[in-house]
Amino acid sequence: MNTNYQLQGTPNSPVLIFSNSLGSEMMMWDELVPYLLPYFRVLRYHTSPPDTHDEATSCTIDELGEQVIQLMDELNIETAYYCGLSMGGLIGQWLGIHHPQRFKKIVLSNTGAKIGNDERWNSRIDTISKNGMQAIVDDTMERWFTESFRQTNPARVAKTKAMFLRSNIKSYSKCCEAIRDADFREKLHQLSVETLIITGDEDPVTNVEQAQFLVNHIPNATLHILHARHLASTELPKEYAETLISFFTSNTNFSPLGARGLHVRRTVLGDEHVDRATAKINEFNVDFQDFITRYAWGEIWTRPDLSKHNRSLITMAMLIALNRKAEFKMHVKAALNNGVSVAEIKEVIMHSALYCGLPAANEAFHTAEEVLNSPLTLRGSDRVADRPNRGKVE
Repeated sequence: MNTNYQLQGTPNSPVLIFSNSLGSEMMMWDELVPYLLPYFRVLRYHTSPPDTHDEATSCTIDELGEQVIQLMDELNIETAYYCGLSMGGLIGQWLGIHHPQRFKKIVLSNTGAKIGNDERWNSRIDTISKNGMQAIVDDTMERWFTESFRQTNPARVAKTKAMFLRSNIKSYSKCCEAIRDADFREKLHQLSVETLIITGDEDPVTNVEQAQFLVNHIPNATLHILHARHLASTELPKEYAETLISFFTSNTNFSPLGARGLHVRRTVLGDEHVDRATAKINEFNVDFQDFITRYAWGEIWTRPDLSKHNRSLITMAMLIALNRKAEFKMHVKAALNNGVSVAEIKEVIMHSALYCGLPAANEAFHTAEEVLNSPLTLRGSDRVADRPNRGKVE
């Protein structure tokens, strides 16, 4: 099988893996990514079964699941969060059953333990084999999106339709066979990873009843219903992203916003720094620490219109101007966690010499060197290298 991928986000953030629905490409998650990058490295991938007429060539959910594990191993990802929609949800069930130690939390979206029956999938394979993808594209768009979405978002529907029509018939048919033959109804009790089930209240493919079956049979599962059809992530990207963030960052010791803030604070400043700060919380400073976590990290650093990379550049510049040495030192290390290069840090300091003065820049250079020369500092060379022939790391 051929696996292409795109990995976006800052080096110190945990990885969130997205797995597509049948007939989709990585672009199906486009609208969600900006909301998620403050919290995660987002790994999107697309696996295509071989385009072959050899009937003996198989494609099973087991094989598609193994492709995810192989990709994680190749990218040195020990553990990750996972979100799979439809066929991706079947893959997620297999992963949660067979590799629970590799996943922190799992989202199974618009899926079922058993989707459809042999007659349905065999009929679809026969139809596209004779008449092409065009024969089922209109029906698919109706199943994927509510009528109101199709009327108010014609450009997005047209883009999705074009994506579907690009599907290779042989590869699509192999995936139909994989879905047809997958059945986890008797195995869900083995899925021990904390799981969120998402579905749409108008989803005609994997409806609320099927979602409730998953919740009832997975030991640690909850249900969230959106007003959408089958491609809920595309129809309601902001609400869908908020649902994922709330689930993945949830912490019983904090309010939802505080839990989000703590998650981001750790990705930027590192666990060691945050653990030291929280260990010093007392009756006198508890309100201030709560304010920092909720407001600075839970509201400002999570706004999607500036990347964490750019926020680090801005923060360092302002701290140079304010002559806050301790904070600047902390944020030089944070900048490296956020994917800022040593060359970019140098240019920020050089630029500050013009607008903040030579003494401020001189102090900043000395302070930055203390961090950059530390053996504990994360260097850019430690990051996963780009693999242009197979995927993209950003």
